[in-house]
Amino acid sequence: MPVTPFHFGLGAALKAAAPGRFSFLSFAAVNVLIDVESFYNLMNARFPVHAFFHTYLGATLMAGATILLFLLARWCSTRFYLPNPYRWQQLSLLQVTLGALLGALSHVVFDSIMHADIRPLHPFSDENVLYEIIPVYYLHVVCVFLGVLGLIGIDVRRADEV
Repeated sequence: MPVTPFHFGLGAALKAAAPGRFSFLSFAAVNVLIDVESFYNLMNARFPVHAFFHTYLGATLMAGATILLFLLARWCSTRFYLPNPYRWQQLSLLQVTLGALLGALSHVVFDSIMHADIRPLHPFSDENVLYEIIPVYYLHVVCVFLGVLGLIGIDVRRADEV
């Protein structure tokens, strides 16, 4: 994805489909954290731009780091006042874990389709069998469609609660 928020479309759709089982916040957080590596590499003219955290192994480790950051933040919230936007302190470990893992692994899948420099199975293989499996334009359309569908689903669920 050329811009990290394109990844959020799937997250919105998953949140609409399973609101009580899935954390959109951890989904979005892990996507942003993974792309920090690409941003750093772009700013420093390093190649490949999509390196370790754009592998299934690296993305899984980043999901683990996201989960640990959540646990640390929740622990801190019991000792100090921390704001609670989006009710993040009420999220369960399962919700955060599911969001972080789905966010991390889908990030690698989407970027593997779009970017030639990704080696998603590294260190086990340097192949990228997903590269251009569908045209990039369609990938963007799917991400936007999922986002719109997810936002509609979330809005419908919210209206049902009222």
